[in-house]
Amino acid sequence: MLINGFENDPLVAGEGLLSLPGFWPAYLLWLCRTDDNEPEPAWFGVDEADTDAALEALTDENRWPVFRIPFDAGHTVIVVGRNLADDPGTEYFISHPQWDRHGYLATVDGHQAGPGLSWPELTHIAGTPDPYAPGARAPHVRLLLLLPALGDAVLPGEATGLIADALVQVGVAADEAPGLARALLQDHPLWEPARWALPTASPLSGCQGPFPGILHCDEPGSPRCGIRLAQGIARDQSDRLARALGTWPTT
Repeated sequence: MLINGFENDPLVAGEGLLSLPGFWPAYLLWLCRTDDNEPEPAWFGVDEADTDAALEALTDENRWPVFRIPFDAGHTVIVVGRNLADDPGTEYFISHPQWDRHGYLATVDGHQAGPGLSWPELTHIAGTPDPYAPGARAPHVRLLLLLPALGDAVLPGEATGLIADALVQVGVAADEAPGLARALLQDHPLWEPARWALPTASPLSGCQGPFPGILHCDEPGSPRCGIRLAQGIARDQSDRLARALGTWPTT
């Protein structure tokens, strides 16, 4: 697999890992961790051996898994397990065949950057799969893959229920899912919840500030604080992205 910026790295399609019994605790368990709370694989209905096996596959230095989440108008969120021995982490970005560079969403590692997605963007992307592009298409899978990039101070009342439903669909017991969903949506261990808003005016020509239609993040540690989600794209490309994210009128 070839991705701009990762030409010399051992990338492989990661969607096959989704069927591993321990995949979801291996991917999400850290997101539940707090100073007073040490999560366990059993919360997902999985034992430690299966979780360890999935974690080994996710962090293989010789096979960096890539999860593709294709959505509207040719856009794709790409999640890359950057399995460097001395600097492991996970990168979240948006790609499009017509772009020269990726749109940077978030980085999960020791030098984290985020949040990368608001709740409306996350749910809109999850619910608008491209049926013809390769990658994860099931909305509940897409929702959970995107969840670590979320940081939103204003979550709707149905957020816990939506995450709980997704967890049930990946095998979490129905009576355990609401509590686990609340744990996943609690304070993010790497960044503060942000407030998101549309910019009020277009920037001057040549400025790298956001075009209208794409949400701006107020958290200084976010790649989306005060700059364009995708650098170097034209206004019409930005408008298509805004519509694909569900934050700009479709007409």
